[in-house]
Amino acid sequence: MKNIEEAKDPDLRASFAAMKRAAEAARRTAIQTGTDLIVVKDGKITRIPAKDLRQKAPDTEG
Repeated sequence: MKNIEEAKDPDLRASFAAMKRAAEAARRTAIQTGTDLIVVKDGKITRIPAKDLRQKAPDTEG
């Protein structure tokens, strides 16, 4: 399997950066609203509490 960042299609190459930006925006929103972030980690659905996200981003207001 090839790395998506090496794809011939420029839109496909750019999609990886877009997904990273969307993930960061979701983290910021979860911190600001005090809601849990739901992710898939190691094939399992995982809930990350906003307080844990705040600890990983101490410069973020919340």
